[in-house]
Amino acid sequence: MSQPPPPPNQPPQQGGFGPPQEQPPAAPQTPAAPQGPAAPPAPQAPPSLQKGPQPGYGYPQQPPAPQPPQPGYGYPQAPQPGYGFPQPPQPQAPQPPGYGYPGAQPNPYGQPTQPVGPYAQQPGYGYPGGPTVATQAQPGQPGGGRNNAALVIIVAAVAAIALIVGGGVWYAKSSGGDGKKDDTASSSGGEDGTGGKDGATGGTPSGGTEKVPSDPASKVLFQVGMPQTKDTVVTSGSWLTNSVYAKSGVAEIVGYNPAAGTKMWTIKLPGPVCTASKHVTEDNKTAVVFQPKMPEKGSSEGCSQVAAIDLDKGARLWTKTVKNGDYTANLQNVTVSQHTVAVGSSNGGAAFDIGTGKALWQPKPEDSCSDAGYGGGPKLVAVRKCGSYGERQLHIQTIDAVSGKVISDYKMAAGIEYAGIVSTDPLVVAADVGDSADDGSGISDYFSIDNKTGKLLTRISAPSDTYAGRCDSITRVEDCREVVAGNGRLYVPTEEHDGSGDYSKTNEIVVFDLATGKQTGQRAEAGDGYTLSPLRMDGGNLIAYKHPPYDQGGQVVTIGGPSFKATTLLKNPSTESVRRAETTMLPEYAEILYGQGRLYMSAVYAHKSTYGKEYLLLAFGSGG
Repeated sequence: MSQPPPPPNQPPQQGGFGPPQEQPPAAPQTPAAPQGPAAPPAPQAPPSLQKGPQPGYGYPQQPPAPQPPQPGYGYPQAPQPGYGFPQPPQPQAPQPPGYGYPGAQPNPYGQPTQPVGPYAQQPGYGYPGGPTVATQAQPGQPGGGRNNAALVIIVAAVAAIALIVGGGVWYAKSSGGDGKKDDTASSSGGEDGTGGKDGATGGTPSGGTEKVPSDPASKVLFQVGMPQTKDTVVTSGSWLTNSVYAKSGVAEIVGYNPAAGTKMWTIKLPGPVCTASKHVTEDNKTAVVFQPKMPEKGSSEGCSQVAAIDLDKGARLWTKTVKNGDYTANLQNVTVSQHTVAVGSSNGGAAFDIGTGKALWQPKPEDSCSDAGYGGGPKLVAVRKCGSYGERQLHIQTIDAVSGKVISDYKMAAGIEYAGIVSTDPLVVAADVGDSADDGSGISDYFSIDNKTGKLLTRISAPSDTYAGRCDSITRVEDCREVVAGNGRLYVPTEEHDGSGDYSKTNEIVVFDLATGKQTGQRAEAGDGYTLSPLRMDGGNLIAYKHPPYDQGGQVVTIGGPSFKATTLLKNPSTESVRRAETTMLPEYAEILYGQGRLYMSAVYAHKSTYGKEYLLLAFGSGG
């Protein structure tokens, strides 16, 4: 898919993040007049840290000239380049060779050209996912004869398939650089906005746990500069608990005080992170996949290591590898469900107990089927593929996290090549049926499935020219962004469209019933110049982020109740240097977490900065 063009309604960005800085005497900014569709003039190189920040998460890192801030929510989505990102078999924007990039993938999601067995060859969490064709409701059937027995350690030789998935979708933040506060940033923001991560929000009849502050105006709590590297390096993985905010850096994971940003602990890794689970257990454990050592520039040491991380203690609990015959598997994805870590690759997968590292189950080769990847969280769901590319049959299987036994199975219509898991409970899957999503979003339809019976409840049509949201399901089964399922409903943003003002853009969030597939009639408007991105549920409420116009800061809102009214939780500063840094953290690329009244935004790639000060982590909080 092609990269998004410069935003039509935002002037060129200059100035580094931090306290307001004076503009250079030459070529001052003129924010009062938003730019039209034509590319904005190149910004002047200001002194010190005043150069324009790089685009946000996943944006190409090698432009010949500084890139302007990214377009708002609903803009055509681009694939994530970077560290070991696999190359899809379908037309996708080429991925730049990142730090330790393993080389071009013939089939991104490790779709092997030869048949692979059920529970043995499963590219795990975040594996395949892509265009699909219309599916039909099917009674639960044991898809592709999954073998649930053996604790084998994977099958099938990897054969030169070295792919890495820059996973950790919703929450990617990186460590490195300073952790200084920007207390001078003024607090102003546009209208109310949204943001956040899974959880409940207050201020509406639906209830929730997020408190509505008396004054939502925020300030910068702390910031972490982008680590300087020789090449693009994946820094996927960010997690928020009651006591720590943790973020993957370059071959490390760092725990920060959530309010002050001081380092609480650092876990050193022998090599860079490849992908990370976005899920955390109730006792604050998660999992990551990483390389066994630092690779040479432009090469990869393979993503062979999976480890469990204790976020409370700041400790690596155990590290495992998975064997495919005589070969060590190159792991492409990882997820956590209950107390199980499930990993997968194009030629096999495995599951481990997150506390002890004990092997639980492992897919065995059988027929022409294998698990393409897993979705975690409340339940464990496998996307199981049978047949070769072009003749694919997908099964969506809810499985027992401890035994690997299939609980339910939904057989999608033949010809659907990839599917992305939006949510495991309720179970919602997205697919690009008939390659009709021509914006590269990977979504044309959503499928609401009963976890217990495997029956299709409803299919929701979401034409890409009308609705936003995206799934990178070709390479990452669980990497669906800006779409949230919960409370018996599916929350989907519309594409950006013209607002009421000159050059302004805006969008809405609409709601579908997961039982009937019909719209509920609820609709939240972003407001002129803003675009809304759903982030997570908070009880019966929806937390969303509002990407701002060029002259305002972003916002976080909670939306709920019969009126689906938005209540502001956070308004970020409109100070020029602060908003420029914030607008590099686009919801469709960066990892965004909101909790306990604080907003954390981070990039999932580190790279050599060329155009001035850039950030891997920004934290905002209100005083009210």
